[in-house]
Amino acid sequence: MQTILGAGGPIAEELARELHRGFTQDIRLVSRHPKKVNDTDELFEADLTDAEATSRAVEGSDVVYLTVGLPMDSQLWEEKFPAMMRNTIDAAKRHGAKLVFFDNTYMYPGTPERQTESTRFEPNGRKGRVRAQLAEMLLREMEAGEVEALIGRAPEFYGPGKTKSWSNSLVFDRIRAGKRPFVPVSARTVRSLIWTPDASRALALLGNTPDAYGQTWHLPIDQDRLTYREMVQIASGATGRRIGYTVLPMLAFTLGSRFVPAMAEARELLPRYRGDNVFDTSKFATRFPGFRVTGYREGIGQIVGNSQPQKG
Repeated sequence: MQTILGAGGPIAEELARELHRGFTQDIRLVSRHPKKVNDTDELFEADLTDAEATSRAVEGSDVVYLTVGLPMDSQLWEEKFPAMMRNTIDAAKRHGAKLVFFDNTYMYPGTPERQTESTRFEPNGRKGRVRAQLAEMLLREMEAGEVEALIGRAPEFYGPGKTKSWSNSLVFDRIRAGKRPFVPVSARTVRSLIWTPDASRALALLGNTPDAYGQTWHLPIDQDRLTYREMVQIASGATGRRIGYTVLPMLAFTLGSRFVPAMAEARELLPRYRGDNVFDTSKFATRFPGFRVTGYREGIGQIVGNSQPQKG
């Protein structure tokens, strides 16, 4: 049995498909209101902030994937995420399950330096501090030999379907809808984006590779990094029309945060858009040389290829 905690999001859904395709049909999906991805999926309703419910959800599992996401709300993150991680670790230990934690890069410093698995944690906001707390909690248990686990860490998402990120909502989704894209902070700094199906495929592979445990892994991305300006040019080619863009400067987010709570919550992420974002995945590429990474040109083409003509 392989169990996905936090079912329902784009990472969890594609993970369920990949596990079913390549590893097992014995899959349990856990969330408050889980829905089947594959016909053979087992559904389990649970609140992961409830220790006993989490334990029951994990019981009988060989591998557990923690992929849960929460809305961009710092207070909610501080209240919920540490309890979820503590309960998941305790459940994995109690039932002898391996644990795969899907992580992000919010705890890294927002600087142009190359990010590797050994990059120091230097969060610059509340959500980053929560992510550092979660990773450190699990790393302590791993180093003490209390739980067999691994961390799969991903940069900003882009991708099909329900994928949520600034790159999708401000840039690619607007292009697909025939609207002018908004570029956050700078169009000329290089970005590191992960294609969400690639992230899920990589998690499934890591979770079923015995020697991957006990380590942190940067999940695979196209290492030929692009700027937003170059991405919009690719979208222009994919749609067959000329697409302009508008850069939203830091001031726009600062002013908007006074009226839009979501913009206020996003402010701590802005420094990483001022300079290059270089997420290094050479460790994964060396260990899994046959893994096919979706290139930016292919991914962007899939997102915007059926977009409508720009209006106005």
